[in-house]
Amino acid sequence: MTQDNDGPGGLDGLGGLDGLDGLDGLVRKRIRALRVAQGWSLAELASRAHLSQSTLSRIENGQRRLALDQLVVLARALDTSLDQLVETAADDVVTNPVIDAAHGLMRWSMKAEPGMSVVRQRMTNPPPDNPARMRAHPGREWLVVLSGTAVLLLGNRRLRVETNQAVEFPTMLPHAIGAEGGPCEILGVFDRDARRGHQNADGA
Repeated sequence: MTQDNDGPGGLDGLGGLDGLDGLDGLVRKRIRALRVAQGWSLAELASRAHLSQSTLSRIENGQRRLALDQLVVLARALDTSLDQLVETAADDVVTNPVIDAAHGLMRWSMKAEPGMSVVRQRMTNPPPDNPARMRAHPGREWLVVLSGTAVLLLGNRRLRVETNQAVEFPTMLPHAIGAEGGPCEILGVFDRDARRGHQNADGA
């Protein structure tokens, strides 16, 4: 069974969201982009959403209004939510880093994930020889080496991490990282607990 609601208009039934600048067109482009990303034809998505192919084609091309009931089934068929389908970008999409010159790093907060941060750090010193200086803490972190070679001490293991290699490990294992054979630069993604664990250990 297919759903057919004809007539002009934009984002019908979404509480006045049709008045937002360009939202109608954005949603239509997003529907098509998500369909193409899945590798689906018009017919395939129409079948999944229980719409006729001609209805879906007119929705994507702006020749048919965007009705709430159709957006709900399209969001479900595209494996997303209605909120994500009609989401608009915030005005402040550009974020400047917080610079910590004392530790040679820059840090960006991730607005979509409160407590998550991205850190870029240049290291020149090797990892510590003293096991007491290795950290263990709750949380999650992911690191990639942007340039040079890093050495990761992880429990009783010593791992060389080359440029463009990434590491992800249980942070409750004692760990430390440093440079080998010259400066290296890393980019890390830390959740709130991991960031707090490193700040406490560094006294930052």
